[in-house]
Amino acid sequence: MNSKHTGSEWRDILSSGLDSDSTEWLEERLHKILSEKSGRDLFLTYSLIAGRVKDVQPESYGEGELAGYLASHDATLRQIARMYLLVRVLEEDRETFSPRVAKLIQVADKSELETFLRYLSLLPEAGDFKDSAVEALRTNIATVFDAISLDNPYPATYFNDQQWNQMYLKAAFMQRDLSRIQSVGQRANADLTRIISDYAHERWAASRDVDPMFWRPVTNYITGVLVEDMKRLLDSDSEAENKAGALCCFYSENEEASKLLENYTELRDAVADEKITWQNLNK
Repeated sequence: MNSKHTGSEWRDILSSGLDSDSTEWLEERLHKILSEKSGRDLFLTYSLIAGRVKDVQPESYGEGELAGYLASHDATLRQIARMYLLVRVLEEDRETFSPRVAKLIQVADKSELETFLRYLSLLPEAGDFKDSAVEALRTNIATVFDAISLDNPYPATYFNDQQWNQMYLKAAFMQRDLSRIQSVGQRANADLTRIISDYAHERWAASRDVDPMFWRPVTNYITGVLVEDMKRLLDSDSEAENKAGALCCFYSENEEASKLLENYTELRDAVADEKITWQNLNK
């Protein structure tokens, strides 16, 4: 999802569900913010929207890429109004408002922050706010962490490997739904593979389970101890772990991994026939 959608596109979606009084109030607040270049009024308006716009989905999002994206995320009118406000001030004066929008991470309450993070990729020049997104990874509030890490294209687009790996490991540690992290295959890297194996060994040593989905990034990096890890998964009493091991080995270009999977023909054939996929791993 790109960040090239204009304020007018946001306004069209918003206007279909917002009453005239609320629309007039929002436009007046926006005019004041822009004319006075006021960060204080920006923060205040972003917060006051909660009292003026209902937290319900619009009856129709309309058509187009932006509308489709918001519909797929069940965006509410309140969320859309908040994002419209941010898009508009950044369109009008990026130099003035970009550092102020970035500061939302410090002043927003939980629900306000969740909106900012969930739709961060839709802001103009969204990469300007990477520091805010990375800072959000420090939270222990699950819904805030989910807003940046799950069903969100922003991390895959803007995080470096260290930041991505930090997010992925913390998602596992917090027992979030790893299947909802986007672009896992594309962002896989050797360092993450080592971290995954080390973390799994710590869990196993403590007689604790590892989410089978956790192994998804290791496919192209199965060497050394990872081969033994795959054997453990394939021999596990857990069907989901069997599937994870089979998927990793089947799609690996490592000859040792491929040879290992030959000993598990039923699993190998099920992956080949796409009866086992990462999408149905836990089903």
